[in-house]
Amino acid sequence: MLQYPQIDPVAISLGPFAIHWYGLMYVVGFGAAWWLGRLRANRLKLTHDDISDLIFYSAVGVVVGGRLGYVLFYGIEQFMANPLWLFKVWEGGMSFHGGLLGVLAATLWFARKHRLGFFALTDFIAPLVPIGLGAGRIGNFINHELPGRVSNLPWAMPFPHMGPEPRHPSALYEFVLEGVVLFVLLWWLSAEPRRRGLISGLFLLLYGVFRFTVEFVRLPDEHIGFLAFDWVTMGMLLTTPMILVGMALITWSRQQPVENHSQPGLYLRRRERKTQ
Repeated sequence: MLQYPQIDPVAISLGPFAIHWYGLMYVVGFGAAWWLGRLRANRLKLTHDDISDLIFYSAVGVVVGGRLGYVLFYGIEQFMANPLWLFKVWEGGMSFHGGLLGVLAATLWFARKHRLGFFALTDFIAPLVPIGLGAGRIGNFINHELPGRVSNLPWAMPFPHMGPEPRHPSALYEFVLEGVVLFVLLWWLSAEPRRRGLISGLFLLLYGVFRFTVEFVRLPDEHIGFLAFDWVTMGMLLTTPMILVGMALITWSRQQPVENHSQPGLYLRRRERKTQ
């Protein structure tokens, strides 16, 4: 059995102001996406300023969508009791699925503004995301969030304020799968031109499978519990559509052309000519 590391959730304290590790993990994620996006900006004929705008709009989508998604899926009762709780993002409580919807909305707006094909842009963005996901899971772990179920595995550890029983460090499992493995696979596969929609579909499918699997050892939210059969969790319910859409998108991509990095907006420009 391992001991839970004693890490103060507050990274820097300046009088009444406190900077939490959880918030810093978001900075790491957005910074990594900005840097990686600049490395491949020429694929979509985007400038470095365009990449900065894309990351800014995506960040707004992540924060707004992630928080609203968490309130809707996991914390509606707490919100009804204290509406101001909605704004306490530094305490944790962000939904990946809500954040994903927020990013997709920002992506659609950005694609229309820059006359890019939507899936050309999502294929570009997908490999930039996993580092942020992994960093967020480290933030969850430092915040004592996402405790696992009781386990006797040698790397299990007792969680603070949850008794002496050792538990799965499920946040670290998600860090490895959603952060490290997903990034390596998507970044490597996207190094060469692929059929439109393939990378986006792989992102949805792989994240969905990884998250669904970890849910078997992750403790369900106490105020929600199991939704059915004493094993179905809210995370499984929200992740299942991602797996199905990912599979459908991969199948659809087989009929699409290989993306031409020298003509990233070709699909949208063709459609515009047809409507003239």
